[in-house]
Amino acid sequence: MSTLDWIVMLGTLLGIAVYGVWKTRHINTVQSYLRGDNDLPWWTIGLSVMATQASAITFLSTPGQAYEDGMRFAQFYFGLPVAMVILCIFVLPYYYRLKVYTAYEYLEGRFDLKTRTLTAVLFLIQRGLAAGLTIYAPAIILSTILGWSLNWTILFIGLMVVMYTVSGGTKAVSVTQKQQMVVMLTGMFLAAVILVFKLPEQVSFGDAVGVAGKMGKLNVVDFEFDLSNRYTFWSGMLGGVFLFLSYFGTDQSQVSRYLGGRSLSESRLGLLFNGILKVPMQFLILFVGILVFMFFRFEQPPLHFNNANLEKLKGSEYEARLENLESQHNTLFLQQQQEIAHMIGAIRQDDEASVEQSRARMQELMRTDHELREEVKGLILQADPVAKTRDTDYVFITFVMHYLPIGLVGLLLAVIFSAAMSSTSSELNALATTTVIDIYRRSFVRKKSDRHYLRASKLFTLFWGIIAMIFAATAGLFENLIQAVNIIGSLFYGTILGIFMVAFFMKNVGARAVFIAALIAEALVLLIYWMSNNDFWFLIGDTWRLFKVAYLWLNLIGCALVMGMAGLLHVAVGRRK
Repeated sequence: MSTLDWIVMLGTLLGIAVYGVWKTRHINTVQSYLRGDNDLPWWTIGLSVMATQASAITFLSTPGQAYEDGMRFAQFYFGLPVAMVILCIFVLPYYYRLKVYTAYEYLEGRFDLKTRTLTAVLFLIQRGLAAGLTIYAPAIILSTILGWSLNWTILFIGLMVVMYTVSGGTKAVSVTQKQQMVVMLTGMFLAAVILVFKLPEQVSFGDAVGVAGKMGKLNVVDFEFDLSNRYTFWSGMLGGVFLFLSYFGTDQSQVSRYLGGRSLSESRLGLLFNGILKVPMQFLILFVGILVFMFFRFEQPPLHFNNANLEKLKGSEYEARLENLESQHNTLFLQQQQEIAHMIGAIRQDDEASVEQSRARMQELMRTDHELREEVKGLILQADPVAKTRDTDYVFITFVMHYLPIGLVGLLLAVIFSAAMSSTSSELNALATTTVIDIYRRSFVRKKSDRHYLRASKLFTLFWGIIAMIFAATAGLFENLIQAVNIIGSLFYGTILGIFMVAFFMKNVGARAVFIAALIAEALVLLIYWMSNNDFWFLIGDTWRLFKVAYLWLNLIGCALVMGMAGLLHVAVGRRK
């Protein structure tokens, strides 16, 4: 990496952190620290909400997801605008009328202390894990690409975040996220533009999109109803809606973002702004992945995108086999180039028969390419049985490091680090707020001074920052980073949302019924997830079928279980007094 890239990256990151500390230097009350001064305009709320959700995993893993699987992942966000409208109508007025610090305060008034505490603890578990993952995910990839120590990379990201989050609390998070979001969107837009200009002169943007479409990479919508399929229109509009309702309506990392608005109207506009802009932003990031896919149809891609894994084979007994596979890969690449040139000519002439023949040949070549890549992964595992061989999370960063101009490499790395900082800072602030308001002040240390709780809030922010860094330093890489965060959320969000849905819409159901229902529902959700990932078979008639439920459906299942069982238990245990 050049000196200019280092200057751009470190200057951007340090500038944002210092700005956050300076902008919030006068905060001296626990309300300002945890809730802000209720002076945020709608566009700040909207950008802050988007930045909280757009972690580094979004910019590292999502392009790789599109590179491998096309645009199907976009369906995950189809339910987001619907969820935003529901929250604006039904949920925000409750929070503003009660003037709460956290979403869970409402539950004590509606039910009782144990229900409030249970919900807060479920949030702390899942968000505490996610906070560590949002640091670990970029750290393991960036440390591999840059040649840094993993633990030092984790420490660098963690300390940058903790510095301004401990100093300024929720307002520091909000004011820095505006700058971070601008950096993120600018960087990804420039990456898309450069990818288009890096196509061969004889290949137009339309040609590239046409080939991607014929190869099935622009498969945005799938209307098939299949519980085992992670990304369909129905999983996005049903499972996705419930996930987003829970995330934006009950997750303190998001609730705290819009509770600092000037008014209920400003907060509503901020959420609607997020609902409108978030889907196009995800399309942009996924489309960057499609452009990277097309770029590597004309530029020789590596046989395995995680170069650190290939280094393990060099100088070993597997080196000769690796060289043979790379030779086959080079020959295969030349064949793909010829076939794509033929397909482009057929598309220009509207010769559907030739296009179909070319598409069939390309699919066969891609299958062979996939087999070569799988064979390389097998060699890597033979050399190092604990190696992580899934390499799609390294696709975009490989393009950034090897093909972007000097200066833009630093900017795109700043995008990734900024995303890690923005999402992690929101999570640490939310974890500290929930710990202080719902656990520490409510049940353990009551009736202390404002100064005491302000100091406790800063200490708990630091505490959760340390916990997140420790978890990041000991975590293992999931199958896919963007899925890992959503899986962790889906294990808990359905139950949390179910508790709130009972509170809002089932007015006769009391505390005891909902508390027992939540415990049972959470246990069943964890059981369903375990069965879906451990080859559990069940008998239907005379046929044995594999039990498989995609993780997005867990949000709907958890919520429905809490509501259904709470209703039944209400009849069994008696009406609420």
